[in-house]
Amino acid sequence: RAVAMSVSHSSRLNKLVREQYMRLPQDGRVQVTYVWIDGSGEGVRCKSRTLEKEPKSIEDVPEWNFDGSSTAQAEGSNSDMFLVPVCMFRDPFCLDPNKLVLCEVLKYNRKPAETNLRHTCKKVMDLVRDSHPWFGMEQEYTLLGINGHPYGWPDNGFPGPQGPYYCGVGADKVYGRDIVESHYKACLYAGVKICGTNAEVMPSQWEFQVGPCEGIEMGDHLWMARFILHRVCEDFGVVATLDPKPMTGNWNGAGCHTNYSTEEMRREGGLKHIEAAIEKLSKRHHYHICVYDPRGGRDNSRRLTGHHETSNIFEFSAGVANRGASIRIPRQVGQDGYGYFEDRRPAANCDPYAVTEAIMRTTVLNETGVETKDYADH
Repeated sequence: RAVAMSVSHSSRLNKLVREQYMRLPQDGRVQVTYVWIDGSGEGVRCKSRTLEKEPKSIEDVPEWNFDGSSTAQAEGSNSDMFLVPVCMFRDPFCLDPNKLVLCEVLKYNRKPAETNLRHTCKKVMDLVRDSHPWFGMEQEYTLLGINGHPYGWPDNGFPGPQGPYYCGVGADKVYGRDIVESHYKACLYAGVKICGTNAEVMPSQWEFQVGPCEGIEMGDHLWMARFILHRVCEDFGVVATLDPKPMTGNWNGAGCHTNYSTEEMRREGGLKHIEAAIEKLSKRHHYHICVYDPRGGRDNSRRLTGHHETSNIFEFSAGVANRGASIRIPRQVGQDGYGYFEDRRPAANCDPYAVTEAIMRTTVLNETGVETKDYADH
């Protein structure tokens, strides 16, 4: 007996009919899809417009606006928000010459919207550019049916315990690989710096990695990778959630482990610089926990329990090859004496701009305490 999977109605539309229209010529004009972060700090929105010719750089894409009262970013009486293009990608859904454009959101007075965390991140990255910070972020996510239940799980029960699913192969071990591989190819086409993917410990949970990216590029590429993921899932009729603990109980949560190095860490003898950075992080644990999820640590408190390959949210720890620590130094780095380290604290739904900015403030700009400095006048 066929089992009816919980997928959206729109995913059942005839995609061959759509392809007939997608093949039509555009007579030189270009569809540009503007993408931005909404008032939740987690969701992405998009809308499209026509340009008369293909933009060759981000400067060729004009500013636009949207109704912020419908995205929890403005009041209805003063609702227009500015979309300022900052990073352009190829469009894997409408294909060349069409574009996806990531935007910053500014309010009516040209000040950054509350969830526009890119604005201050860019200032910090400009300040520390001589240290050449490289980042790689590991985005975990969980596939859900349209009913909110993990995709592929029994309707009235649970799959077998964790163990065979991580990097698994086989119809009884992984669910939704078509989505994962489609997302991978779409990111490669778009120019997103995706560098890998794997099935995760909980069934229906997956991970993709983006990087190495330098400075502000990390947040730009991860946010676009997230947009593409949600858009691919829309086509397949399922939902990708970045909830840090989508299933309570004896199931792994979802993080966004952040790998980081500066130029001096990557050189011979760099381990001492890695250890110095970790020492600085150890004295600012509370500040980092507060910015590593959109709710000041409340989301991460469900995930960082000290179990399921996590550290305890209340304690800072570091170790070589230790996946139960706040900071992990890879074994190879410990042997070589240089390289990078991994901050395992960021939640899956973190804002990568906030995470990378915080790391730079602490390890390079030598900030301490829970307050941050305003570098606007420097």
